[in-house]
Amino acid sequence: MDTWLFYLFGGIALLSAVSVVAQRRVVYSAISLIVCLCALSGIYLLLKAQFIAAVQVIVYAGAIMVLFLFVIMLLDPFGPALLTDKRKQLGYIALFLGGVALVLLYPLLNAYDLSKVPREPETVLPASDVQRIGTALFTDYLLPFEVTSILILVGIIGAVVLAKKQA
Repeated sequence: MDTWLFYLFGGIALLSAVSVVAQRRVVYSAISLIVCLCALSGIYLLLKAQFIAAVQVIVYAGAIMVLFLFVIMLLDPFGPALLTDKRKQLGYIALFLGGVALVLLYPLLNAYDLSKVPREPETVLPASDVQRIGTALFTDYLLPFEVTSILILVGIIGAVVLAKKQA
């Protein structure tokens, strides 16, 4: 049963990730990204990481995507200057870079052996231990946590400044 659910959530995540790139409208890409993030949350639930699944939905699919949609609407992607389709010009570059990525990833995928992967590790603590995650976040990873919040704030201010210059 878990295997089928994994394939279901993985398929949904894969299709919605492709849809993020393939959509012509930015808003539809953002909605596809929300679907992808929710599918990843389902995979976290299958891994018995309930806390990370909840954080995935609340923080990423909720707060961050609302921020993305706000910035998208602020920058007005439906304006006449941005409606020109530049995909045809970049299509060959994307195909080339995709081919390079496949060539570079092929040795890694060939070297992966499923028989050597442990099924139930006894030494790993459960990922849903909220106290352990909170302690690690605010002791060992306090600086990256604060730097991330400052980067998000700078991104918001930059989007507002760019939108004000265009108006």
